[in-house]
Amino acid sequence: MMQSPVCELLGITYPVFQGGMAWIADGRLAAAVSNAGGLGIISAMNANAEYLRKQIQLAKSLTDQPFGVNIMLMSPFAAECAQVCIEEKPAVVTTGAGNAGRFIPDWKNAGIKVIPVIASVAMAKQAEKAGADAVIAEGQESGGHIGELTTMTLVPQVVDAVKIPVLAAGGIGDGRGIAAAFMLGAVGVQMGTRFLVAKECPVHQNYKDMILKAKDISTQVTGRRFGGNTCRGIKNQFTRDFLKKEFDPETTAESIADLGAGTLRKAAVDGDVKNGSVLAGQISGMISKEQTCQEIIQEIMQEAETCLKGAEKWVK
Repeated sequence: MMQSPVCELLGITYPVFQGGMAWIADGRLAAAVSNAGGLGIISAMNANAEYLRKQIQLAKSLTDQPFGVNIMLMSPFAAECAQVCIEEKPAVVTTGAGNAGRFIPDWKNAGIKVIPVIASVAMAKQAEKAGADAVIAEGQESGGHIGELTTMTLVPQVVDAVKIPVLAAGGIGDGRGIAAAFMLGAVGVQMGTRFLVAKECPVHQNYKDMILKAKDISTQVTGRRFGGNTCRGIKNQFTRDFLKKEFDPETTAESIADLGAGTLRKAAVDGDVKNGSVLAGQISGMISKEQTCQEIIQEIMQEAETCLKGAEKWVK
Protein backbone atom coordinates (compact mmCIF):
# COMPACT_ATOMS: atom_id res chain seq x y z
CA MET A 1 0.00 0.00 0.00
CA MET A 2 1.31 3.44 -0.94
CA GLN A 3 2.31 5.59 2.02
CA SER A 4 3.87 9.03 2.16
CA PRO A 5 4.95 11.66 4.70
CA VAL A 6 1.55 13.39 4.42
CA CYS A 7 -0.16 10.20 5.59
CA GLU A 8 2.01 10.20 8.71
CA LEU A 9 1.57 13.95 9.20
CA LEU A 10 -2.24 13.79 9.17
CA GLY A 11 -3.04 10.23 10.20
CA ILE A 12 -4.76 9.34 6.91
CA THR A 13 -4.51 6.10 4.95
CA TYR A 14 -4.01 7.45 1.44
CA PRO A 15 -2.24 10.65 0.25
CA VAL A 16 -5.38 12.00 -1.43
CA PHE A 17 -7.16 15.24 -0.53
CA GLN A 18 -10.61 16.15 -1.83
CA GLY A 19 -10.74 19.72 -3.07
CA GLY A 20 -12.68 22.37 -1.14
CA MET A 21 -15.26 23.18 -3.80
CA ALA A 22 -17.69 26.01 -2.99
CA TRP A 23 -21.40 25.05 -2.85
CA ILE A 24 -20.32 21.41 -3.23
CA ALA A 25 -17.82 20.27 -0.59
CA ASP A 26 -20.03 19.89 2.48
CA GLY A 27 -19.74 17.85 5.66
CA ARG A 28 -21.31 14.77 4.12
CA LEU A 29 -18.90 14.60 1.18
CA ALA A 30 -15.91 15.33 3.42
CA ALA A 31 -16.88 12.53 5.79
CA ALA A 32 -17.31 10.07 2.91
CA VAL A 33 -13.84 10.86 1.53
CA SER A 34 -12.27 10.58 4.99
CA ASN A 35 -14.04 7.29 5.67
CA ALA A 36 -12.57 6.04 2.39
CA GLY A 37 -9.05 6.79 3.65
CA GLY A 38 -8.41 10.19 2.06
CA LEU A 39 -8.77 13.66 3.54
CA GLY A 40 -12.22 15.11 3.05
CA ILE A 41 -12.46 18.89 3.06
CA ILE A 42 -15.41 21.17 3.83
CA SER A 43 -15.60 24.42 1.88
CA ALA A 44 -16.29 27.50 4.00
CA MET A 45 -16.70 29.46 0.71
CA ASN A 46 -18.51 32.79 1.32
CA ALA A 47 -20.66 31.33 4.08
CA ASN A 48 -20.72 32.56 7.67
CA ALA A 49 -19.55 30.93 10.88
CA GLU A 50 -22.91 29.33 11.64
CA TYR A 51 -22.94 27.44 8.33
CA LEU A 52 -19.36 26.23 8.76
CA ARG A 53 -19.92 25.07 12.33
CA LYS A 54 -22.94 23.02 11.26
CA GLN A 55 -20.97 21.37 8.46
CA ILE A 56 -18.04 20.54 10.74
CA GLN A 57 -20.38 19.04 13.32
CA LEU A 58 -22.13 17.06 10.57
CA ALA A 59 -18.81 15.62 9.43
CA LYS A 60 -17.91 14.75 13.02
CA SER A 61 -21.19 12.83 13.33
CA LEU A 62 -20.39 10.80 10.21
CA THR A 63 -16.69 10.01 10.61
CA ASP A 64 -14.06 9.54 13.28
CA GLN A 65 -11.31 10.07 10.70
CA PRO A 66 -9.36 13.32 10.13
CA PHE A 67 -10.96 15.89 7.83
CA GLY A 68 -10.27 19.47 6.89
CA VAL A 69 -11.80 22.86 6.17
CA ASN A 70 -10.97 25.14 3.25
CA ILE A 71 -11.16 28.86 3.96
CA MET A 72 -11.28 31.35 1.11
CA LEU A 73 -9.38 34.26 2.62
CA MET A 74 -11.07 36.89 0.44
CA SER A 75 -14.43 35.99 1.98
CA PRO A 76 -15.92 38.68 4.26
CA PHE A 77 -16.48 35.88 6.79
CA ALA A 78 -12.89 34.57 6.73
CA ALA A 79 -12.03 35.80 10.24
CA GLU A 80 -15.10 34.34 11.91
CA CYS A 81 -14.66 31.04 10.04
CA ALA A 82 -11.03 30.99 11.18
CA GLN A 83 -12.29 31.29 14.76
CA VAL A 84 -14.80 28.47 14.26
CA CYS A 85 -11.91 26.24 13.21
CA ILE A 86 -10.02 27.12 16.39
CA GLU A 87 -13.08 26.12 18.42
CA GLU A 88 -14.11 23.01 16.45
CA LYS A 89 -10.57 21.83 15.68
CA PRO A 90 -10.70 20.05 12.31
CA ALA A 91 -7.47 18.21 11.64
CA VAL A 92 -6.47 20.50 8.77
CA VAL A 93 -7.19 23.94 7.39
CA THR A 94 -6.42 24.58 3.73
CA THR A 95 -6.56 28.13 2.43
CA GLY A 96 -6.86 29.95 -0.88
CA ALA A 97 -7.34 33.41 -2.36
CA GLY A 98 -5.09 35.30 0.03
CA ASN A 99 -2.34 35.25 2.64
CA ALA A 100 -3.12 33.05 5.66
CA GLY A 101 -0.23 34.41 7.74
CA ARG A 102 -2.34 36.24 10.31
CA PHE A 103 -4.34 33.11 11.13
CA ILE A 104 -1.62 30.46 11.09
CA PRO A 105 -0.25 30.92 14.65
CA ASP A 106 -3.68 30.58 16.27
CA TRP A 107 -4.59 27.55 14.15
CA LYS A 108 -1.34 25.83 15.00
CA ASN A 109 -1.76 26.64 18.69
CA ALA A 110 -5.12 24.85 18.44
CA GLY A 111 -3.37 21.75 17.07
CA ILE A 112 -4.54 22.26 13.48
CA LYS A 113 -2.29 21.54 10.51
CA VAL A 114 -2.24 24.40 7.98
CA ILE A 115 -1.81 23.68 4.27
CA PRO A 116 -2.30 26.65 1.89
CA VAL A 117 -3.11 26.22 -1.79
CA ILE A 118 -0.50 28.12 -3.80
CA ALA A 119 0.05 28.91 -7.48
CA SER A 120 3.68 30.10 -7.50
CA VAL A 121 7.06 29.56 -5.87
CA ALA A 122 6.83 32.96 -4.16
CA MET A 123 3.52 32.01 -2.55
CA ALA A 124 4.99 28.69 -1.39
CA LYS A 125 7.97 30.40 0.24
CA GLN A 126 5.66 32.90 1.91
CA ALA A 127 3.51 30.08 3.32
CA GLU A 128 6.55 28.19 4.61
CA LYS A 129 7.90 31.33 6.30
CA ALA A 130 4.52 31.90 7.96
CA GLY A 131 4.61 28.41 9.49
CA ALA A 132 2.55 26.28 7.11
CA ASP A 133 2.91 22.52 7.57
CA ALA A 134 2.73 21.80 3.84
CA VAL A 135 1.50 23.43 0.62
CA ILE A 136 -0.74 22.35 -2.25
CA ALA A 137 0.79 23.44 -5.56
CA GLU A 138 -2.16 23.86 -7.91
CA GLY A 139 -1.66 24.15 -11.66
CA GLN A 140 -3.96 25.88 -14.12
CA GLU A 141 -5.45 22.57 -15.32
CA SER A 142 -7.72 22.62 -12.28
CA GLY A 143 -11.31 23.80 -12.15
CA GLY A 144 -12.34 27.06 -10.48
CA HIS A 145 -9.85 29.85 -9.77
CA ILE A 146 -6.52 29.23 -11.46
CA GLY A 147 -3.05 30.69 -11.78
CA GLU A 148 -0.71 30.83 -14.79
CA LEU A 149 1.59 27.83 -14.33
CA THR A 150 0.82 24.23 -15.23
CA THR A 151 1.06 21.44 -12.66
CA MET A 152 3.97 19.86 -14.53
CA THR A 153 6.04 23.05 -14.27
CA LEU A 154 4.84 24.34 -10.91
CA VAL A 155 5.20 21.28 -8.68
CA PRO A 156 8.94 20.52 -9.17
CA GLN A 157 9.87 24.18 -8.81
CA VAL A 158 7.95 24.42 -5.53
CA VAL A 159 9.47 21.14 -4.32
CA ASP A 160 12.94 22.57 -4.97
CA ALA A 161 12.12 25.87 -3.27
CA VAL A 162 10.70 24.76 0.09
CA LYS A 163 11.51 22.20 2.75
CA ILE A 164 7.92 21.45 3.82
CA PRO A 165 5.90 18.71 2.05
CA VAL A 166 4.25 19.58 -1.27
CA LEU A 167 1.03 18.14 -2.64
CA ALA A 168 0.09 18.45 -6.31
CA ALA A 169 -3.27 19.58 -7.71
CA GLY A 170 -4.66 20.38 -11.13
CA GLY A 171 -5.14 17.85 -13.92
CA ILE A 172 -5.05 14.83 -11.62
CA GLY A 173 -7.95 12.42 -11.92
CA ASP A 174 -6.57 8.88 -11.91
CA GLY A 175 -3.68 6.76 -10.71
CA ARG A 176 -1.42 7.82 -13.55
CA GLY A 177 -1.73 11.42 -12.39
CA ILE A 178 -0.88 10.42 -8.83
CA ALA A 179 2.18 8.47 -9.98
CA ALA A 180 3.32 11.44 -12.06
CA ALA A 181 2.86 13.78 -9.07
CA PHE A 182 5.11 11.58 -6.95
CA MET A 183 7.75 11.57 -9.68
CA LEU A 184 7.65 15.39 -9.66
CA GLY A 185 8.48 15.33 -5.95
CA ALA A 186 5.01 15.68 -4.42
CA VAL A 187 3.99 13.59 -1.40
CA GLY A 188 0.29 13.57 -2.20
CA VAL A 189 -2.42 15.01 -4.41
CA GLN A 190 -5.60 17.04 -4.20
CA MET A 191 -8.46 16.23 -6.57
CA GLY A 192 -11.67 18.17 -7.06
CA THR A 193 -13.24 17.29 -10.39
CA ARG A 194 -13.06 13.52 -9.89
CA PHE A 195 -15.07 13.84 -6.67
CA LEU A 196 -17.77 15.90 -8.41
CA VAL A 197 -19.26 12.66 -9.69
CA ALA A 198 -18.99 10.79 -6.39
CA LYS A 199 -22.33 9.34 -5.36
CA GLU A 200 -22.02 11.16 -2.03
CA CYS A 201 -21.38 14.51 -3.72
CA PRO A 202 -24.39 16.85 -3.25
CA VAL A 203 -23.90 18.78 -6.50
CA HIS A 204 -26.95 18.83 -8.79
CA GLN A 205 -27.23 15.87 -11.17
CA ASN A 206 -27.25 18.24 -14.15
CA TYR A 207 -23.78 19.39 -13.08
CA LYS A 208 -22.57 15.79 -12.79
CA ASP A 209 -23.96 15.02 -16.23
CA MET A 210 -21.95 17.91 -17.71
CA ILE A 211 -18.77 16.32 -16.32
CA LEU A 212 -19.70 12.86 -17.55
CA LYS A 213 -20.39 14.17 -21.08
CA ALA A 214 -17.23 16.29 -21.26
CA LYS A 215 -14.44 15.79 -23.79
CA ASP A 216 -10.80 16.81 -23.68
CA ILE A 217 -11.56 20.31 -25.02
CA SER A 218 -14.74 20.92 -23.04
CA THR A 219 -13.37 23.43 -20.54
CA GLN A 220 -12.94 27.15 -21.00
CA VAL A 221 -11.02 29.81 -19.06
CA THR A 222 -12.74 33.12 -18.37
CA GLY A 223 -11.49 36.24 -16.63
CA ARG A 224 -7.97 36.37 -18.06
CA ARG A 225 -8.25 39.81 -19.66
CA PHE A 226 -8.27 41.71 -16.37
CA GLY A 227 -6.92 39.01 -14.05
CA GLY A 228 -7.81 38.49 -10.42
CA ASN A 229 -10.81 36.25 -11.11
CA THR A 230 -9.56 33.78 -13.70
CA CYS A 231 -11.66 30.58 -13.67
CA ARG A 232 -11.89 27.31 -15.57
CA GLY A 233 -15.26 25.68 -16.23
CA ILE A 234 -17.22 23.63 -18.73
CA LYS A 235 -18.13 25.50 -21.92
CA ASN A 236 -21.78 26.58 -21.95
CA GLN A 237 -23.95 29.61 -22.64
CA PHE A 238 -22.56 31.32 -19.53
CA THR A 239 -18.93 31.06 -20.68
CA ARG A 240 -19.84 32.24 -24.19
CA ASP A 241 -21.69 35.27 -22.84
CA PHE A 242 -18.91 36.01 -20.35
CA LEU A 243 -16.17 35.92 -22.98
CA LYS A 244 -18.19 38.10 -25.35
CA LYS A 245 -18.56 40.69 -22.61
CA GLU A 246 -14.99 40.28 -21.34
CA PHE A 247 -13.39 41.06 -24.68
CA ASP A 248 -15.79 43.79 -25.73
CA PRO A 249 -13.59 46.90 -26.25
CA GLU A 250 -16.02 48.92 -24.13
CA THR A 251 -15.75 46.57 -21.13
CA THR A 252 -13.80 47.72 -18.07
CA ALA A 253 -12.47 45.71 -15.14
CA GLU A 254 -15.10 47.33 -12.92
CA SER A 255 -18.00 46.43 -15.20
CA ILE A 256 -17.04 42.77 -15.42
CA ALA A 257 -16.17 42.22 -11.77
CA ASP A 258 -19.64 41.06 -10.76
CA LEU A 259 -20.50 39.16 -13.94
CA GLY A 260 -19.93 35.77 -12.33
CA ALA A 261 -21.55 36.52 -8.96
CA GLY A 262 -23.98 33.80 -7.95
CA THR A 263 -23.46 31.73 -11.09
CA LEU A 264 -21.74 28.78 -9.38
CA ARG A 265 -24.65 28.37 -6.99
CA LYS A 266 -27.02 28.59 -9.95
CA ALA A 267 -25.33 25.56 -11.55
CA ALA A 268 -24.29 23.53 -8.50
CA VAL A 269 -27.45 23.94 -6.41
CA ASP A 270 -30.22 24.91 -8.84
CA GLY A 271 -28.99 22.77 -11.72
CA ASP A 272 -29.02 25.59 -14.30
CA VAL A 273 -26.02 24.41 -16.30
CA LYS A 274 -26.86 26.71 -19.20
CA ASN A 275 -26.65 30.04 -17.41
CA GLY A 276 -24.64 28.92 -14.39
CA SER A 277 -20.89 28.45 -13.96
CA VAL A 278 -19.98 24.74 -14.15
CA LEU A 279 -16.49 24.91 -12.67
CA ALA A 280 -14.43 21.83 -13.50
CA GLY A 281 -10.90 20.87 -14.49
CA GLN A 282 -9.36 19.68 -17.72
CA ILE A 283 -9.55 16.07 -16.57
CA SER A 284 -13.33 16.20 -17.00
CA GLY A 285 -12.95 14.35 -20.30
CA MET A 286 -11.38 11.40 -18.46
CA ILE A 287 -14.39 10.85 -16.20
CA SER A 288 -17.09 8.50 -17.44
CA LYS A 289 -18.85 7.04 -14.39
CA GLU A 290 -20.32 7.83 -11.02
CA GLN A 291 -18.76 5.95 -8.10
CA THR A 292 -18.73 6.09 -4.34
CA CYS A 293 -15.80 7.87 -2.69
CA GLN A 294 -14.57 4.48 -1.54
CA GLU A 295 -14.59 3.15 -5.10
CA ILE A 296 -12.85 6.24 -6.45
CA ILE A 297 -10.02 6.14 -3.94
CA GLN A 298 -9.51 2.39 -4.16
CA GLU A 299 -9.41 2.53 -7.96
CA ILE A 300 -6.97 5.43 -8.24
CA MET A 301 -4.62 4.06 -5.60
CA GLN A 302 -4.50 0.65 -7.28
CA GLU A 303 -3.79 2.38 -10.60
CA ALA A 304 -1.03 4.46 -9.04
CA GLU A 305 0.69 1.46 -7.48
CA THR A 306 0.50 -0.51 -10.72
CA CYS A 307 1.90 2.43 -12.64
CA LEU A 308 4.81 3.00 -10.27
CA LYS A 309 5.70 -0.68 -10.08
CA GLY A 310 5.64 -0.89 -13.87
CA ALA A 311 8.12 1.96 -14.18
CA GLU A 312 10.97 -0.54 -13.79
CA LYS A 313 10.54 -1.63 -17.42
CA TRP A 314 11.85 1.75 -18.55
CA VAL A 315 15.02 1.60 -16.43
CA LYS A 316 17.66 -0.97 -17.34
